[in-house]
Amino acid sequence: MPIEPADLAVFLTASLMLNLTPGNDMMFVLGQSVKSGVRAGIAASLGIATGSLVHLGLVALGAAVVLAKYPLLFDAIRYAGVAYLLWLAWKAWSSDGKFTMGEHNRASAFTAWRDGTLVNVFNPKVIVFMFAFLPPFVHPENGNPLLQLLIFGALFNIGGTLINFLAAVFAGSLANALDGNLSLSRWFARFTAAVYLVLAARLAFSER
Repeated sequence: MPIEPADLAVFLTASLMLNLTPGNDMMFVLGQSVKSGVRAGIAASLGIATGSLVHLGLVALGAAVVLAKYPLLFDAIRYAGVAYLLWLAWKAWSSDGKFTMGEHNRASAFTAWRDGTLVNVFNPKVIVFMFAFLPPFVHPENGNPLLQLLIFGALFNIGGTLINFLAAVFAGSLANALDGNLSLSRWFARFTAAVYLVLAARLAFSER
């Protein structure tokens, strides 16, 4: 194994603490679960995991260095993400609030996965975070550095996905009350729109 057990233990502890801290990804999953149920929340979690794998591949290719060197490119990707989140907020706000828990959820799972993927991919802070967080755990004397980087990245992604699954199940229990309750459904639609707006603001005004 290219990673020492002690290094792995430190990494897993740090990863767990980071993944348990509510962030943009968890907020997005909560919004999806409240709006459309557990199925959509889990699909959104898998979408975020997909986006994280894209970022991990870009880190391996050295793209994080390019983003750090060219802030205009960083901002272009970031504001594309802001625009997408604002569009999602508008969709949630302008919906009629009629959420159903049957076929609609199965049909919306792909949409939730797609949205989770795009929201994550359009957040360049993820790749910058990975570039800052993962390399310190990589030690050339333990073997192939690239392999170590990919292993650490995969473990971090798996841990975050499992925690997002739990968040989806928790928030999805609230969605059961939406079935047939139009006024409550509309309230949660507004809540989902507010979540997207907060995410857009955090992405737009946070430091690189």
